[in-house]
Amino acid sequence: MSDPNTLSLPDNASLFTRLRVARQCLEVLKDDPTNPTCGQLINICLDLNVYASLAQQLRRSEEGRRMLSERPSLQGKELDLDALERLPEGTLGHGFARYFRDNKISPFETTLELKNDIDFIGKRYRETHDLLHVLTGYATDVMGEMELQAYALGNLGIHTAKLILLFSAVEHFKAPQSGVGRSEFLRRVGAAYRRGRASQQFLGFRFEHHWETPVATLSARLCAPAQRMN
Repeated sequence: MSDPNTLSLPDNASLFTRLRVARQCLEVLKDDPTNPTCGQLINICLDLNVYASLAQQLRRSEEGRRMLSERPSLQGKELDLDALERLPEGTLGHGFARYFRDNKISPFETTLELKNDIDFIGKRYRETHDLLHVLTGYATDVMGEMELQAYALGNLGIHTAKLILLFSAVEHFKAPQSGVGRSEFLRRVGAAYRRGRASQQFLGFRFEHHWETPVATLSARLCAPAQRMN
């Protein structure tokens, strides 16, 4: 198995190099699925062009250029969950802190060096995953995770999400989980994808400036309404 401490992606890496590093990361993630370095590195390997396009879009606005310059962080070491949880119930900060407490998980952390805007975009995408659970209402079970991947695919065009959805669909069709049949799985994933496409792009939003804003307000601002499932 590859040593995650030695894995890196050279500047201006070719497609072949990116695929090689991605394969090495997959070897690590099979035994260590929460490895923060490989988790971010495989995203950059597969979504380098997507992240480059997103960075270019951010540079078109003053706020986007400020974000790329300041590179705000939502890593666990930057978050005071106790303080956020003391905010009024219904606010983003309170809901975000409760999300981690209720699911018994910790905020995203990585040791990967940010060498350029693309690295920052990859990190920001990983950091906002848990915030999207709070805003979209998608659960943290297998079905909810796939809905969120489909939402991110529709909203940003993330290639990694395609791979995860394809793998999950194959596994689900072999052995449906959580009482969700094949047709419902496809219907819910499709609805989440369309919702993501219809929603405001979330990656350039400064969530850390809105801890005291109600979740309902931010959800209405950033997310298209969820499709009702019959």
